Amino acid sequence: MQAFEIADLLTRQSASGSPYLEFLKHLSLSVGLYVLPAGGMDGQQPHTEDEVYYVVSGRGMFRHADEDRPVQAGSVLYVAANVEHRFHSITEALQIIVFFAPAEYTNRKP
Repeated sequence: MQAFEIADLLTRQSASGSPYLEFLKHLSLSVGLYVLPAGGMDGQQPHTEDEVYYVVSGRGMFRHADEDRPVQAGSVLYVAANVEHRFHSITEALQIIVFFAPAEYTNRKP
């Protein structure tokens, strides 16, 4: 078994200097912590794998294709592969657990 604590992951993510910290990766699944500051920008591009986002804390908006919706602690979002999406209008720093299935970049073409 592998177990993780959000506080430890936040420390590792902060030390990495990157907004995204992948902390679990297997062929069928990868999981990471994504942190976006209040007023920050989410510059991600569509991924080639399905994703689920779980918002641990914070507030903002989420755009999926041409639809916007508010997000906050407890929000769970599913995004199919190759669909345009991003977080925006972040009013409180977002801490998000991201699940990719299969693992991120598994389906990416070289």
